[in-house]
Amino acid sequence: MTVYIVEALLWILVAGLGLAAAVKGRILFREGAREGITDFLRLLPKVLLGVVGSGYVAAVMPADITAQYLGPDSGFLGVGIAILAGAFTPGGPVVGFSIGAAAIKSGAGAPQVMAYVTAWALFAVQRFFLWELPIMPARLVWIRALASLPLPFLVAGAAMFLGKP
Repeated sequence: MTVYIVEALLWILVAGLGLAAAVKGRILFREGAREGITDFLRLLPKVLLGVVGSGYVAAVMPADITAQYLGPDSGFLGVGIAILAGAFTPGGPVVGFSIGAAAIKSGAGAPQVMAYVTAWALFAVQRFFLWELPIMPARLVWIRALASLPLPFLVAGAAMFLGKP
């Protein structure tokens, strides 16, 4: 039910932004619609590939090994493994979330998957070296990384404390 509420709110937001663009001018409205449709068509194959790919990853991911090392009973050792895996997973959201979904399907615990996704979002090693360090001051990058370090552990701990989602 909440998924439908979120979708409805997003469509209302899109309609409001479209109306605001139309009020400013027809050219702005057409340009916004064209860019939005282009982005949608560009992303659709990637999302489709990620969703289908996560099904295959879940099918080949050994459930017994996944449950042993990332299952609900793996505790903070599983969280640590998930954080390392998240940090070293290359790619964008289609890859990261697809692997997280596949892990859940294969028996991984929710806190471990939440730690994986959080670490993937915060510590993607390839992004760290290819984008952050070359563009931003090194001191800022290292402070950001150190300040973010406890977050995957806190997310997993909170998930364990709150119970099974």
